[in-house]
Amino acid sequence: MVDIRSDAPVIVIGLGRFGASTAGQLDRQDREVLVVDTDAGLVQKWSDRVTHAVQADASSMEALRQIGADEFQIAVVATGSSIESSVLISANLVDLGIPQIWAKAISASHGKILERIGVNHVIYPEREAGERVAHLLSGSMLDFIQFDDNYVIVKMYPPRSIRGRALSESGVRTRYRVTVVGVKAPGQPFSHATQDTVVSPHDLIIVSGTAADVERFATIG
Repeated sequence: MVDIRSDAPVIVIGLGRFGASTAGQLDRQDREVLVVDTDAGLVQKWSDRVTHAVQADASSMEALRQIGADEFQIAVVATGSSIESSVLISANLVDLGIPQIWAKAISASHGKILERIGVNHVIYPEREAGERVAHLLSGSMLDFIQFDDNYVIVKMYPPRSIRGRALSESGVRTRYRVTVVGVKAPGQPFSHATQDTVVSPHDLIIVSGTAADVERFATIG
């Protein structure tokens, strides 16, 4: 198993919305980033934003070697709607021996192909965004993050039934099978919640648990 530094340089292939967002966030984290795209205009646009920006066709193994892709330990394949291009680029990166490859998939079958050729992490940005929006549409949740094992973390206003009472008294864990892990009073930072924490009507809370339990908790009176 290859030991990868937490600040290792990253190559991002494809400067659509997903790739640009990924590259931009990595740059804000002061990570060294090489962005690659076939569009000269996009490459020029990003040349002053990240460490390196190169116009190249990543579906060509020769082009990848010329830009030094084989020297990276982390790669993100963020190409658009072409499954063929995505699979070919990912296969090239696998053949180059890059130990950690993240790739965007646009369908379940696309994702299965990527996994079979050796991609470590398959991302479904459109599906994940849609699921998140569906949860937020109820209006009771302000933010929603779901993990692979059906475990979720949610930011929300506290239901009326737990306001003005200590968490131990309202029985959040025993009655609703969720955990209030943080509380934010107006104008204050989030603080770690304990069983003695009293939640006020104007607080925000961070709640964790299974998706079904948290959704049920968010709809109680």
